[in-house]
Amino acid sequence: MIALDRFDPVSLTEIVAEASLLTRVDRKYVVPREDLSAVLAGLDEGTRVLEMDGARDFAYESVYFDTPDLLSFRMAAQPRRRRFKLRTRSYLDTGSSYLEIKTRGARGTTVKERDEYDPRRRGELTPDARDDVADALATIGVASQRAQELDATLMTRYRRATLLAPYGAGRATIDTALEWIEADGHGFTLPRLAIVETKSGSSASAVDRLLWRSGHRPATVSKYATGLAAMHPELPRNRWARLLRGPFADFQDSHRPVHARLTTLTAPTGPMAAARTIPIPTRIEDASCSDAA
Repeated sequence: MIALDRFDPVSLTEIVAEASLLTRVDRKYVVPREDLSAVLAGLDEGTRVLEMDGARDFAYESVYFDTPDLLSFRMAAQPRRRRFKLRTRSYLDTGSSYLEIKTRGARGTTVKERDEYDPRRRGELTPDARDDVADALATIGVASQRAQELDATLMTRYRRATLLAPYGAGRATIDTALEWIEADGHGFTLPRLAIVETKSGSSASAVDRLLWRSGHRPATVSKYATGLAAMHPELPRNRWARLLRGPFADFQDSHRPVHARLTTLTAPTGPMAAARTIPIPTRIEDASCSDAA
Protein backbone atom coordinates (compact mmCIF):
# COMPACT_ATOMS: atom_id res chain seq x y z
CA MET A 1 0.00 0.00 0.00
CA ILE A 2 1.00 3.68 -0.26
CA ALA A 3 3.06 5.35 2.48
CA LEU A 4 0.72 6.94 5.02
CA ASP A 5 2.81 6.51 8.17
CA ARG A 6 3.83 10.14 8.57
CA PHE A 7 0.26 11.38 9.01
CA ASP A 8 -1.58 11.51 12.32
CA PRO A 9 -4.77 9.46 12.55
CA VAL A 10 -8.32 10.78 12.39
CA SER A 11 -11.51 8.94 13.34
CA LEU A 12 -14.41 8.24 11.01
CA THR A 13 -16.66 10.38 13.22
CA GLU A 14 -14.37 13.39 12.78
CA ILE A 15 -14.15 12.93 9.02
CA VAL A 16 -17.93 12.74 8.65
CA ALA A 17 -18.47 15.75 10.92
CA GLU A 18 -15.93 18.00 9.19
CA ALA A 19 -16.68 16.88 5.64
CA SER A 20 -20.41 17.51 6.10
CA LEU A 21 -19.66 21.23 6.43
CA LEU A 22 -18.22 21.42 2.90
CA THR A 23 -19.98 22.64 -0.20
CA ARG A 24 -18.20 20.09 -2.29
CA VAL A 25 -16.46 20.25 -5.62
CA ASP A 26 -15.41 16.73 -6.57
CA ARG A 27 -12.52 15.91 -8.91
CA LYS A 28 -11.17 12.51 -9.95
CA TYR A 29 -7.71 11.57 -11.21
CA VAL A 30 -6.22 8.37 -12.58
CA VAL A 31 -2.63 8.35 -11.30
CA PRO A 32 0.25 5.88 -11.62
CA ARG A 33 0.97 4.53 -8.15
CA GLU A 34 4.63 5.43 -8.51
CA ASP A 35 3.61 9.14 -8.60
CA LEU A 36 1.66 9.00 -5.34
CA SER A 37 4.68 9.11 -3.04
CA ALA A 38 5.71 12.55 -4.32
CA VAL A 39 2.16 13.86 -3.92
CA LEU A 40 1.88 12.55 -0.35
CA ALA A 41 5.31 13.89 0.54
CA GLY A 42 4.19 17.38 -0.47
CA LEU A 43 1.16 17.47 1.80
CA ASP A 44 0.99 19.61 4.93
CA GLU A 45 2.06 17.73 8.05
CA GLY A 46 -1.31 18.63 9.55
CA THR A 47 -3.01 16.28 7.10
CA ARG A 48 -4.57 13.30 8.86
CA VAL A 49 -5.50 9.84 7.64
CA LEU A 50 -8.52 7.74 8.58
CA GLU A 51 -7.45 4.98 10.96
CA MET A 52 -9.57 2.21 12.46
CA ASP A 53 -8.16 -0.56 14.65
CA GLY A 54 -4.67 0.33 13.47
CA ALA A 55 -5.51 0.00 9.76
CA ARG A 56 -5.22 2.89 7.31
CA ASP A 57 -6.63 1.41 4.14
CA PHE A 58 -9.76 -0.67 3.82
CA ALA A 59 -11.33 -3.18 1.45
CA TYR A 60 -14.41 -2.07 -0.48
CA GLU A 61 -16.71 -4.00 -2.78
CA SER A 62 -19.46 -2.63 -5.01
CA VAL A 63 -22.02 -4.59 -7.02
CA TYR A 64 -23.65 -2.55 -9.80
CA PHE A 65 -27.11 -3.29 -11.14
CA ASP A 66 -28.38 -2.54 -14.62
CA THR A 67 -31.05 -3.59 -17.09
CA PRO A 68 -30.46 -6.15 -19.89
CA ASP A 69 -30.02 -3.27 -22.36
CA LEU A 70 -27.67 -1.47 -19.93
CA LEU A 71 -29.89 1.57 -19.43
CA SER A 72 -27.81 2.97 -16.56
CA PHE A 73 -24.57 2.59 -18.53
CA ARG A 74 -26.00 4.13 -21.70
CA MET A 75 -27.45 7.11 -19.85
CA ALA A 76 -23.97 7.83 -18.51
CA ALA A 77 -22.29 7.21 -21.86
CA GLN A 78 -24.44 9.62 -23.89
CA PRO A 79 -24.24 11.64 -21.58
CA ARG A 80 -27.83 12.52 -20.73
CA ARG A 81 -28.97 14.96 -18.13
CA ARG A 82 -31.24 12.28 -16.65
CA ARG A 83 -29.40 9.26 -15.36
CA PHE A 84 -29.16 6.82 -12.48
CA LYS A 85 -26.64 4.54 -10.82
CA LEU A 86 -27.54 1.67 -8.53
CA ARG A 87 -25.16 -0.39 -6.41
CA THR A 88 -24.58 -2.11 -3.13
CA ARG A 89 -21.44 -0.94 -1.38
CA SER A 90 -19.83 -3.19 1.18
CA TYR A 91 -17.13 -2.38 3.72
CA LEU A 92 -15.47 -5.74 3.97
CA ASP A 93 -13.45 -4.97 7.08
CA THR A 94 -16.51 -4.09 9.15
CA GLY A 95 -19.00 -6.46 7.49
CA SER A 96 -21.55 -3.77 6.63
CA SER A 97 -23.37 -3.12 3.36
CA TYR A 98 -25.52 -0.32 1.95
CA LEU A 99 -27.82 0.09 -1.02
CA GLU A 100 -27.07 3.33 -2.87
CA ILE A 101 -29.35 4.89 -5.46
CA LYS A 102 -28.06 7.98 -7.25
CA THR A 103 -30.36 9.82 -9.65
CA ARG A 104 -30.02 13.01 -11.67
CA GLY A 105 -33.15 14.68 -12.98
CA ALA A 106 -33.85 16.91 -15.98
CA ARG A 107 -32.67 20.01 -14.08
CA GLY A 108 -29.32 18.43 -13.25
CA THR A 109 -30.01 17.99 -9.55
CA THR A 110 -28.37 14.88 -8.11
CA VAL A 111 -30.07 12.93 -5.33
CA LYS A 112 -28.31 10.13 -3.49
CA GLU A 113 -30.22 7.74 -1.24
CA ARG A 114 -28.33 5.34 0.99
CA ASP A 115 -29.78 2.66 3.27
CA GLU A 116 -28.32 -0.22 5.24
CA TYR A 117 -28.55 -3.53 3.41
CA ASP A 118 -28.22 -7.18 4.35
CA PRO A 119 -24.62 -8.06 3.43
CA ARG A 120 -25.67 -11.63 2.67
CA ARG A 121 -27.89 -10.28 -0.13
CA ARG A 122 -25.59 -7.59 -1.49
CA GLY A 123 -25.41 -9.32 -4.88
CA GLU A 124 -29.16 -9.13 -5.44
CA LEU A 125 -32.08 -6.73 -5.13
CA THR A 126 -34.73 -7.63 -2.57
CA PRO A 127 -38.40 -6.91 -3.34
CA ASP A 128 -38.30 -3.91 -0.97
CA ALA A 129 -35.19 -2.62 -2.70
CA ARG A 130 -36.87 -2.89 -6.10
CA ASP A 131 -39.81 -0.89 -4.79
CA ASP A 132 -37.47 1.86 -3.58
CA VAL A 133 -35.63 1.88 -6.90
CA ALA A 134 -38.91 2.02 -8.83
CA ASP A 135 -39.89 5.15 -6.91
CA ALA A 136 -36.48 6.73 -7.55
CA LEU A 137 -36.62 5.97 -11.28
CA ALA A 138 -40.07 7.51 -11.57
CA THR A 139 -38.75 10.82 -10.23
CA ILE A 140 -36.43 11.17 -13.25
CA GLY A 141 -38.98 10.04 -15.82
CA VAL A 142 -37.89 6.41 -16.19
CA ALA A 143 -40.75 3.91 -16.14
CA SER A 144 -40.92 2.43 -12.65
CA GLN A 145 -41.51 -1.03 -14.15
CA ARG A 146 -37.92 -1.05 -15.33
CA ALA A 147 -36.83 -1.69 -11.75
CA GLN A 148 -38.00 -5.27 -12.24
CA GLU A 149 -35.40 -5.74 -15.00
CA LEU A 150 -32.40 -4.72 -12.90
CA ASP A 151 -29.83 -7.37 -12.08
CA ALA A 152 -26.21 -7.63 -10.99
CA THR A 153 -23.92 -6.62 -13.87
CA LEU A 154 -20.46 -5.82 -12.54
CA MET A 155 -18.50 -6.05 -9.29
CA THR A 156 -15.63 -3.74 -8.41
CA ARG A 157 -13.14 -4.16 -5.59
CA TYR A 158 -10.39 -1.91 -4.28
CA ARG A 159 -8.64 -0.65 -1.17
CA ARG A 160 -9.29 2.90 -0.01
CA ALA A 161 -7.36 5.35 2.15
CA THR A 162 -8.98 8.65 3.20
CA LEU A 163 -7.09 11.87 3.94
CA LEU A 164 -8.46 14.91 5.75
CA ALA A 165 -6.81 18.30 5.16
CA PRO A 166 -5.96 20.61 8.07
CA TYR A 167 -8.91 22.57 9.46
CA GLY A 168 -11.33 20.36 7.50
CA ALA A 169 -10.48 22.27 4.29
CA GLY A 170 -11.04 19.20 2.13
CA ARG A 171 -10.51 15.49 1.90
CA ALA A 172 -9.27 12.97 -0.59
CA THR A 173 -9.68 9.26 -1.16
CA ILE A 174 -7.02 7.08 -2.77
CA ASP A 175 -8.20 3.80 -4.28
CA THR A 176 -5.66 1.11 -5.13
CA ALA A 177 -5.67 -2.63 -5.93
CA LEU A 178 -8.37 -1.89 -8.49
CA GLU A 179 -10.29 -4.89 -9.77
CA TRP A 180 -13.33 -5.38 -12.02
CA ILE A 181 -15.19 -8.71 -12.11
CA GLU A 182 -17.92 -9.62 -14.58
CA ALA A 183 -20.81 -12.01 -14.28
CA ASP A 184 -18.78 -15.02 -15.40
CA GLY A 185 -16.09 -14.38 -12.79
CA HIS A 186 -13.63 -12.95 -15.31
CA GLY A 187 -12.34 -9.41 -15.32
CA PHE A 188 -9.26 -7.27 -15.10
CA THR A 189 -7.03 -5.45 -12.65
CA LEU A 190 -5.05 -2.21 -12.73
CA PRO A 191 -2.37 -2.88 -10.10
CA ARG A 192 -0.14 0.00 -11.19
CA LEU A 193 -2.82 2.69 -11.04
CA ALA A 194 -4.74 4.56 -8.36
CA ILE A 195 -7.95 6.56 -8.59
CA VAL A 196 -7.74 9.69 -6.48
CA GLU A 197 -10.87 11.69 -5.69
CA THR A 198 -10.69 15.09 -4.03
CA LYS A 199 -13.55 16.84 -2.29
CA SER A 200 -13.08 20.50 -1.44
CA GLY A 201 -14.84 23.84 -1.28
CA SER A 202 -14.78 26.42 -4.05
CA SER A 203 -10.96 26.47 -4.03
CA ALA A 204 -8.83 23.57 -5.17
CA SER A 205 -7.40 21.43 -2.40
CA ALA A 206 -3.71 20.88 -1.65
CA VAL A 207 -3.97 17.42 -3.23
CA ASP A 208 -5.41 18.96 -6.43
CA ARG A 209 -2.59 21.49 -6.66
CA LEU A 210 0.10 18.86 -6.08
CA LEU A 211 -1.44 16.61 -8.74
CA TRP A 212 -1.57 19.51 -11.20
CA ARG A 213 2.09 20.30 -10.59
CA SER A 214 2.88 16.67 -11.35
CA GLY A 215 1.08 16.93 -14.68
CA HIS A 216 -2.14 15.15 -13.69
CA ARG A 217 -5.48 16.66 -14.64
CA PRO A 218 -9.02 15.73 -13.57
CA ALA A 219 -10.46 12.83 -15.55
CA THR A 220 -13.95 11.66 -16.43
CA VAL A 221 -13.94 8.22 -14.84
CA SER A 222 -16.65 5.96 -13.45
CA LYS A 223 -15.62 2.63 -11.99
CA TYR A 224 -18.79 1.07 -13.38
CA ALA A 225 -19.10 2.66 -16.81
CA THR A 226 -15.41 3.00 -17.65
CA GLY A 227 -14.73 -0.56 -16.49
CA LEU A 228 -17.60 -1.94 -18.55
CA ALA A 229 -16.46 -0.03 -21.64
CA ALA A 230 -12.89 -1.30 -21.18
CA MET A 231 -14.11 -4.89 -21.31
CA HIS A 232 -16.62 -4.39 -24.12
CA PRO A 233 -15.29 -2.39 -27.10
CA GLU A 234 -18.69 -2.66 -28.80
CA LEU A 235 -20.26 -0.39 -26.17
CA PRO A 236 -20.34 3.43 -26.46
CA ARG A 237 -17.00 4.73 -25.20
CA ASN A 238 -16.38 8.26 -26.45
CA ARG A 239 -16.86 9.79 -23.02
CA TRP A 240 -13.96 7.75 -21.60
CA ALA A 241 -11.92 7.50 -24.82
CA ARG A 242 -8.79 9.18 -23.41
CA LEU A 243 -8.63 6.80 -20.44
CA LEU A 244 -9.48 3.75 -22.53
CA ARG A 245 -6.67 4.54 -24.97
CA GLY A 246 -4.31 5.37 -22.13
CA PRO A 247 -4.25 4.01 -18.56
CA PHE A 248 -7.08 1.52 -19.00
CA ALA A 249 -5.50 0.07 -22.15
CA ASP A 250 -2.76 -1.41 -19.97
CA PHE A 251 -5.05 -3.52 -17.81
CA GLN A 252 -4.09 -7.00 -16.72
CA ASP A 253 -6.62 -9.67 -17.61
CA SER A 254 -7.69 -11.76 -14.66
CA HIS A 255 -9.45 -14.54 -16.53
CA ARG A 256 -10.15 -16.73 -13.56
CA PRO A 257 -12.97 -17.19 -11.07
CA VAL A 258 -12.88 -15.30 -7.80
CA HIS A 259 -11.34 -17.40 -5.05
CA ALA A 260 -13.94 -17.36 -2.28
CA ARG A 261 -16.92 -19.31 -1.10
CA LEU A 262 -19.40 -18.46 -3.84
CA THR A 263 -23.04 -18.27 -4.68
CA THR A 264 -24.16 -17.51 -8.23
CA LEU A 265 -26.55 -14.82 -9.36
CA THR A 266 -28.23 -14.56 -12.74
CA ALA A 267 -26.96 -11.47 -14.58
CA PRO A 268 -28.41 -9.52 -17.54
CA THR A 269 -28.62 -10.92 -21.03
CA GLY A 270 -28.32 -8.89 -24.21
CA PRO A 271 -25.00 -7.10 -24.79
CA MET A 272 -23.49 -8.75 -21.73
CA ALA A 273 -24.13 -12.30 -23.03
CA ALA A 274 -26.64 -14.83 -21.84
CA ALA A 275 -26.94 -16.89 -18.67
CA ARG A 276 -23.95 -15.50 -16.85
CA THR A 277 -23.43 -15.21 -13.15
CA ILE A 278 -21.67 -12.89 -10.76
CA PRO A 279 -19.83 -14.72 -7.99
CA ILE A 280 -20.51 -13.19 -4.57
CA PRO A 281 -18.90 -14.53 -1.38
CA THR A 282 -21.60 -15.98 0.85
CA ARG A 283 -19.85 -14.66 3.95
CA ILE A 284 -18.54 -11.13 3.85
CA GLU A 285 -15.39 -12.00 5.71
CA ASP A 286 -14.44 -14.42 2.91
CA ALA A 287 -14.00 -11.47 0.54
CA SER A 288 -10.36 -10.68 1.12
CA CYS A 289 -10.36 -10.41 -2.69
CA SER A 290 -6.66 -10.22 -3.36
CA ASP A 291 -6.35 -6.72 -1.87
CA ALA A 292 -9.44 -5.20 -3.28
CA ALA A 293 -13.93 -3.44 -3.93
